[in-house]
Amino acid sequence: MKARTPDVTVVVAVYNTMPYLTECLNSLLGQSIGRDRLEIVVVDDGSTDDSGRELDRFAALHPDTVKVIHQANSGGPAAPSNRALEVATGRFVYFVGSDDYLGEEALERMVKCADKNGSDVVVGKMVGTNGRYVHQALYKENAADVSLYDSALPFTLANTKLFRRDLVEQHKLRFPENLPVGSDQPFTIEACVRARKISVVADYTCYYAVKRGDASNITYRADHLARLRCTAEIMDFTAGLLPAGPERDAVLRRHFTWELAKLVQDDFPALDRDLQRDICAGIARLADAYFTDGIRDAMDVKRRVRICLARAGAIDALCEAITSEKLHGAPPFVVEGDRAYARYPGFRDSLTGLSDRCYELVGEAVPGRLAQGTELLASAWEQEGEGITYTASVRVPVVGDTAGAVLRLARGAMPKSADKAGARKLRADHSLPAPVGHHSTEPAEDGAGTVLHSRVPLERCDAKLGARVYLEVAGLTYEIPVPGTDKPMPLSRRWGSLDDPYRAAAVVNDKGRVVVTTAQMYPPKKSLASRVKTTLVRGLKRK
Repeated sequence: MKARTPDVTVVVAVYNTMPYLTECLNSLLGQSIGRDRLEIVVVDDGSTDDSGRELDRFAALHPDTVKVIHQANSGGPAAPSNRALEVATGRFVYFVGSDDYLGEEALERMVKCADKNGSDVVVGKMVGTNGRYVHQALYKENAADVSLYDSALPFTLANTKLFRRDLVEQHKLRFPENLPVGSDQPFTIEACVRARKISVVADYTCYYAVKRGDASNITYRADHLARLRCTAEIMDFTAGLLPAGPERDAVLRRHFTWELAKLVQDDFPALDRDLQRDICAGIARLADAYFTDGIRDAMDVKRRVRICLARAGAIDALCEAITSEKLHGAPPFVVEGDRAYARYPGFRDSLTGLSDRCYELVGEAVPGRLAQGTELLASAWEQEGEGITYTASVRVPVVGDTAGAVLRLARGAMPKSADKAGARKLRADHSLPAPVGHHSTEPAEDGAGTVLHSRVPLERCDAKLGARVYLEVAGLTYEIPVPGTDKPMPLSRRWGSLDDPYRAAAVVNDKGRVVVTTAQMYPPKKSLASRVKTTLVRGLKRK
């Protein structure tokens, strides 16, 4: 009888992952694809907990499906994954972390996608659990054919994908065993470069990536220099695979934005000075080799500035930039004509020697930073006769040309697309009513922005009005809701005439934004003359 050829060999490298391992294996055996189409190869990399015994238990219960290999500890997942590839027989191979688990239909859906589209690589939707972050941009929709060079795939380089085994063997793809962190990236990158077609299954959650309660996943345990060394080897490997140009930039941008930027996060200022120097020297070496203008301009300004300061060896300015942003939020923008710059430490400082381009605002980094830096300073009513005016002082994180800044009380809610960022860039053809009231600006006392003073008269109507600042930055107009959480609001005020009274209130809504409401008070009080007239008419009717 001819031995069956399974559709999928699932490879699991295991080292001390109990009790997560049990859920992982159960999720594999419960796959809707069926055990007759499935092979599970599990390599125990010298576990010292109960993982080895648990694997043997599953193999005894399911000898036709589960194959277990025990070996001495190798220090990472690369060697056990390579060992599993030596014995794999499936048409496809799929790699699963032993502390993670799959959705029930994951393998069936991915194999179906590969067979339908002739795919060499299939990426199934992956989400994080227990607070683990997983980049989601690639999973917006199903895709029969995506490119490594013009999609979010470079930010999804884990090996938790379906690979055609013929592709793996044809190009002798294996995991580098000298990398304690990121050993799956060279394998994944080369497979995607070699693949005829890469597909995405986005309408079903295939993979659940678990962050252990003790954060003992290997990615969370590696030290700074180990991560730097591994990242350098991955980037050098990629450079050997792809010639210089936009395609290489598309992949390496991920490493500047993610792995290298992580080395200069909040913990950097507290590190030993020699370690800080080593980190900056390592980043400088990689930046000198690969940090093209295209990669620089595609990065958000926060990470770009940190990479540039590290490259320049400006450790003090780098520490100040990190600490200041942690304590006080993003720095203000310097607006000069149609350009805007983030005023981080080192900006136009001859000691760092960095170009303005390192600090320039590019694209969608602006709305979120405007929202984070906008602050309500004061809010009150001014009443004169039968009219009332809402007054507010708002700090915006912009210095320079801010003469056109206004605060309006706008009808309608902010669009849902603006909810996350808290601000939005308006289209070039947007139209706004003429500013109402009086507006003036002055530099903030600490120099960290501009204070906008506004006096906006209220109309007699029933209305719910959002307090929003409209600000021009680098030739584009942004709409910024005014935050009011933990800010004192003026008490509600009655206004208008005795004949037609209104009530005005300034409140903070459930999204933390200032909203002004006006409403007619019912029933309206009648004037003395009106009441006398009504009494006379009623008397005449009775007669």
